Amino acid sequence: MTIVRLEKIGFKYEEDWTLRDISFDVPKGEFMGVLGPNGSGKTTLLKLIDGILRPREGGLWVEGRAISEMKRQDLARLVAVVPQDSQMTFPFTVQEIVLMGRVPHLSQWRFEGQKDFEIARGAMEMTGTWSLAARKMSTLSGGERQRVLIARALAQQPRVLLLDEPTAFLDIRHQIDFFDLIRRLNRDQALTVIAVSHDINLASLYCDRIILLKEGRIHCIGEPAAVITVSHIQDVYQTPVSVDLNPVTGRPTVTPLSSTATHLSHSLE
Repeated sequence: MTIVRLEKIGFKYEEDWTLRDISFDVPKGEFMGVLGPNGSGKTTLLKLIDGILRPREGGLWVEGRAISEMKRQDLARLVAVVPQDSQMTFPFTVQEIVLMGRVPHLSQWRFEGQKDFEIARGAMEMTGTWSLAARKMSTLSGGERQRVLIARALAQQPRVLLLDEPTAFLDIRHQIDFFDLIRRLNRDQALTVIAVSHDINLASLYCDRIILLKEGRIHCIGEPAAVITVSHIQDVYQTPVSVDLNPVTGRPTVTPLSSTATHLSHSLE
């Protein structure tokens, strides 16, 4: 079953096209990665799926409904976003942040009820943040904040979860913890995930399929082994690399040759 469908999507902010001729389907329960260099249109693509931006060309559907014909509140019940990080200006507690995920399900002037608190608690328990419920967001570590943002997104009870470089500021341990949690939710909750990332190797490790963008167009799309090849990566990123299979996972792993050469050069001096 297709849950997200894009057909010949085009978008531009001013004169130049940011995205052009973007077409793909995302089946329910898939973990899809979106890769590409800076300026290739990755974040813009997520904003189109989330309805923040409207395409200049083409159509976009979620669960068979055209986004162009949906109210913002209705779309928010289907699609949730986890950003890179969220710096909170006000001293909200973790529970208050997670309860914000219930807003799309509240009618005008209605406050959260018992059901909303139960759903929020369930989201915090799934993400291991229930013990942090009374803490201020400003007191949490980067990894803890990201888990809270996942809990807020889960409280929306979405069908689709969009990740916009969510591990950009996390160390390797918290990156793995984050994606392990997302993979578990993807599998256990049949949650469809579309993740933008700059980390090719993390995308290779966790994603079912990958879209590789180049200058606002789809360069290729497919399983990690078909997309993460020397020719594709060098063509898109314009840098020499080697691609090997991870001996444990069997997934492709990219090593920048320029960095390797520099390391070897220094070690021989």
